[in-house]
Amino acid sequence: MKKTILTGLRPTGNLHLGHLFGAGESYLKLQDEYEFFLEIADVQGLTDNFNNPEKVRKNVKEITMDLLAIGLDPKKVHFFIQSKIPEIAELTVFYSNLVTVSRLERNPTVKAEIAQKKELFGNNGESITYGFLGYPVSQAADITIFDGEVVPVGEDQLPLLEQCREIVRKFNSIYGEVFKEPTAVLSNTKRIKGLDGNEKMGKSLGNAIFLIDSEETISNKIMNAITDPNKIKKDDPANPEICMVYYYHKLVNKENVENVCRECKGGDRGCVACKKELINAMNNFLNPIKERRKFYEENEQIVTDILKDGTKIAKQRAENQMKKIKEAMMINYD
Repeated sequence: MKKTILTGLRPTGNLHLGHLFGAGESYLKLQDEYEFFLEIADVQGLTDNFNNPEKVRKNVKEITMDLLAIGLDPKKVHFFIQSKIPEIAELTVFYSNLVTVSRLERNPTVKAEIAQKKELFGNNGESITYGFLGYPVSQAADITIFDGEVVPVGEDQLPLLEQCREIVRKFNSIYGEVFKEPTAVLSNTKRIKGLDGNEKMGKSLGNAIFLIDSEETISNKIMNAITDPNKIKKDDPANPEICMVYYYHKLVNKENVENVCRECKGGDRGCVACKKELINAMNNFLNPIKERRKFYEENEQIVTDILKDGTKIAKQRAENQMKKIKEAMMINYD
């Protein structure tokens, strides 16, 4: 039997290039190697969108269509909605007794995200909720309620997985060997930079190219991308390594990237022409994804059925696991 792999995405917006070159390409390989559960994590999406539930609900299908459009196969992947599996919330409560607040606050991933929120909102973290602070606990429940053995993560997510492993060890030491300790499958792709040169392309940072962006939107975004500030005139030599336009050429225009680099360094290529070539290459790269997505947009019932079928399989797995958990915890009163 194939090992079980679980991952999840919060439905807070459409997928962008960072998702595609990071998680997406890994998913395409992993779906052939594992029994793959893919969680549309609407409950976790509410941790910082609790006052905007319409946004989360709308994006459940949006992000599912994005994932199908990049090539994930519903015959190989169980797409399911987190809130439809109440066993996850139940296990989260059980786990909350095994983790201290100070341990959550020391989690490097949580610390980084709290710092980002402070920078964005300038409120010294006073608006950080219990739900946000505790989402690593919920994430541990996500993984273990399906007896997940493998979790695809980027390096920045490793502290969250280690938190899960700690919870598993603590639970097993008290109640017996119920859970396996999940292991990581690291993505080979580094985090994709934003159009502004930021080390992270993010939905909330305003520096992303989304898979659904129109050709006009892509054109406008690329024309405003950061280039070498020392290149003033068209024929000035430039340093492509600090140019975000060249950075994206390396992602979607690999067949001509050597020419781009050489001409840039030699002063034989102007920034406007370079950006126009990238716009064309980016559209050629994304158009097949958009075409596949258009099919699902026009056949929304197929998406509904995919989520319904995947959630049914996930619910059965979670129910079976919860029976074992409650027996171990001596709260099986039936």
